[in-house]
Parts: sequence; C-alpha cells; structure tokens
Amino acid sequence: MSGQIVGYARVSSTSQNLARQLEALGVVDELFTDHQSGKSRADRAGLADALRYVRRGDTLRVASMDRLARSLIDLEQIVSDLTARKVSVEFVKERLTFTPDAAADPFATFQRQLIGAVAELERSLIRERQREGIDLAKARGAYKGRARRLTDEQIAHVRQEAANGANKAKLAGELGVSRRLIYDVIAGNGAYGDFNTASEVSEPSDT
Repeated sequence: MSGQIVGYARVSSTSQNLARQLEALGVVDELFTDHQSGKSRADRAGLADALRYVRRGDTLRVASMDRLARSLIDLEQIVSDLTARKVSVEFVKERLTFTPDAAADPFATFQRQLIGAVAELERSLIRERQREGIDLAKARGAYKGRARRLTDEQIAHVRQEAANGANKAKLAGELGVSRRLIYDVIAGNGAYGDFNTASEVSEPSDT
C-alpha cells in the first residue's frame, strides 16, 4: 500500500500568497502551511506539524528547497531525518526526489548539497546588496528604516498585555504578525524603539 502525499508550503509573511506554491504542489492528501520566515524552524508550526504527521512510505512534497529550509545545514538535517524514517522528500522546482533507498547514494547527497549551497549563497548575496543599499541611503540621508506594522494603539496593547502575562504567540496570531515582531515591540527594537509607554513592561515567559 502506497503512502500519502503530504504537501508543505511557506511564505514569509501573512501578506504573501501561497497560490503559486499550491499550484506547484498539485493534489496532495494533506497540506501544511506556514506564514513565517524560514530563518528559524522553532517558529514554523506548520513544518513541525508536517514532520510529526508523515509516516513510513509517505512523501513530503515541497515547491522548492528554499521553502523547506533556509540553510544547507537545516536542509540536510530535515531530509536526512525524513529518509531515515522511510519518508521520501520531493522538491518540485528542482525536480528532485530523495527516497529512503537512495539516502546513502553519494551522488544524490552531493546534488542536494550543491543546489542547497547555491541557494544559500544567493540569499547571502541578496542580503549583502540590501545592506549596501541601506548604507548608501543612510549616507544620502534618505534611509527611514523599516516602517512599523502596528499602530500606536496596537503597540500599547501588546506591551500592556505582555505585562499582564499574555502569551506572545497568541498576541501575534491576533494581530497577524510574527512572534519575533511581538518581542521587538516589547523590547523596543528597531522601528519600535522610539515609542514610549507610561510604565516599564516586563517580559514574562510564554505559557
């Protein structure tokens, strides 16, 4: 009996659309999604659910490698763990499928690592160009920094709720933002550094 096709799709923010990835995935038996940056696996609840869900004989299908992982180390760890559990991993864009039987194939491993390394290098070059652009804009006095995604009222609400011990993930979900942004608001990082409230806000642990 063949296993299930389990799809996983990810975009970096709630404002982005999953439509292209869903089209690339085609028909799947189960679908898991994230609206979250790929920098940290800890914040990707959809990926965690997908990895828990898949069973022996299943195939995890992803539109492209960079949707599954943002670093070569992360990519290797996920694919190796899945194939060790007898789960195949299919990347639609790269037209590559890594099966448990081919897990020990040195050419398949090299191919995966090469493509992953190129993607990682490309992301590094993009970040470098962005930093250079920001430095040039700062030199011209034209750089304003990243715009706030929350209003003053929302910022005050987040800080007050955090002071009362509210769960950060719940606050993020209510406002449609990442948990990292919630921590930035509380700590006054970046665009939220010049917003003052009447009292200091403590940062209790998530419950």
